Amino acid sequence: MDTHSRSFVKALSWRVTGTIDTMIISLVVTGSIKLAAAIGLTEVVTKSLLYYLHERAWLKIPYGRKAAA
Repeated sequence: MDTHSRSFVKALSWRVTGTIDTMIISLVVTGSIKLAAAIGLTEVVTKSLLYYLHERAWLKIPYGRKAAA
């Protein structure tokens, strides 16, 4: 079972990747570095929290787990 800190670090590392992607897409669509950065910064906070909560919820769901030997 993952610790809370491990789930949090996993969430942050994934969000760095996702935020870079979002900022690049936002820059291409809007043409504005300032707007792309604002979108990326907002997205990193909200999606990090959602990912953490999603991971913790799935730890409570036994579906697909094998019993410990």
